[in-house]
Amino acid sequence: MAIKITDECINCGACEPECPNNAIYEGGVEWAVSEGTAVKGAFTLMDGSVVDADAKNSPISNDTYYITPNKCTECQGFHEEPQCAAVCPVDCCVPDELYRETVDELLGKKDRLHL
Repeated sequence: MAIKITDECINCGACEPECPNNAIYEGGVEWAVSEGTAVKGAFTLMDGSVVDADAKNSPISNDTYYITPNKCTECQGFHEEPQCAAVCPVDCCVPDELYRETVDELLGKKDRLHL
């Protein structure tokens, strides 16, 4: 399951540089699949829609940092635990119940992001 940032976020930014997939963005900032990944061209998002990897997508949050589930792998294949949660001073990086994925699915996503 992907990680999400809750409303308790204090916008400290500690999590953003820790993400190996560049899945964490400051509130209000648009995101792209290609940022911090090896993806080029067409990419299929979790909802089945296909986007250009360089296309800018709407921010998930305007007020606090956010994690795009389309790029979050819970640090599988990189670290033993999600690094955002490990460094968060207010423990607001928690599992996102809307995006349940197995370890194999998360590793597959990692492989697609980092060809």
